[in-house]
Amino acid sequence: MEYKDYYSVLGVAKDATQEEIKKQYRKLAIKYHPDKNQGNKQAEDRFKDLGEAYEVLSDPSKRKKYDRLGSNWKQYEQSGPQGGADFSQWAQQQGGRGRQSRTYSEEDMGGDFSDFFNSFFGGGGRGRRTENSPQKGQDYEATIAISLEEAFHGVERMISLGEEKIKITIPPGVQDEQVLRVKGKGGTGRRGGESGHLYLHVAVDPDDRFDRQNNDLYCDVHVPLYTAVLGGELTINTLKGNFNIKIPAETQTGKTLRLKGLGMPVYQKKVEPGALYVKIIVDIPTRLTLAEKELFAKLASLRP
Repeated sequence: MEYKDYYSVLGVAKDATQEEIKKQYRKLAIKYHPDKNQGNKQAEDRFKDLGEAYEVLSDPSKRKKYDRLGSNWKQYEQSGPQGGADFSQWAQQQGGRGRQSRTYSEEDMGGDFSDFFNSFFGGGGRGRRTENSPQKGQDYEATIAISLEEAFHGVERMISLGEEKIKITIPPGVQDEQVLRVKGKGGTGRRGGESGHLYLHVAVDPDDRFDRQNNDLYCDVHVPLYTAVLGGELTINTLKGNFNIKIPAETQTGKTLRLKGLGMPVYQKKVEPGALYVKIIVDIPTRLTLAEKELFAKLASLRP
């Protein structure tokens, strides 16, 4: 059985904080997600390894036990659970403790973890239960990546949960790292218990045009020198479509215009959207003709 270095899998230091582990996992999960790597077996395997590593390192209890294993791995491999440290007890200690969820992709809900994981963590931390009372099904987690434009308008996605395909509706205004609950789409309950839920971690991809801060958007707009000096109108592209804006005369580079209601919708609230803040960048003309240079020189001579 091969030892898995979960820290190397995620590319984090052994003393990484929980927040650092979470951010790194989300970054790599988006990169290797099956939606972006269709037909790529290496990316699929990498994605599963990332989910397994995150399942352990994001859970303080599992992480502590995994860290104890660390350098003792060879000793365990040679002597087995009866010699040295008794790592076989780890699986038994998981029953009824810790998180009752594991990380899946939309295309791989219900996939197994590696033999290494199952040997020490009891097959995902489900543990042993002997109660006769109804038991709620396991909660599932998955990451879904959308664009900023999709976050603005809202989007529907079809995802696979084993053999079942379901439609997910993501409302306008969803935030990056927001978690959406899809009720009843987790594991099947036992002995009449209710099904678990599917928790979708939304990752809003960065947009080259806009910087989002809560419900406000920020962008740069280049304005010709003559328009900045004399004033005029300029057509700008927003997530709501093209709009004409007025550029006041003598506008300085760096000036910011606030366009009310052209930011992001407020998630599931019928209130005014955020604002769009437009930073003016004045473009200085290049490749001036001799006549243009003479006119600029004349203008300069008129200034004190």
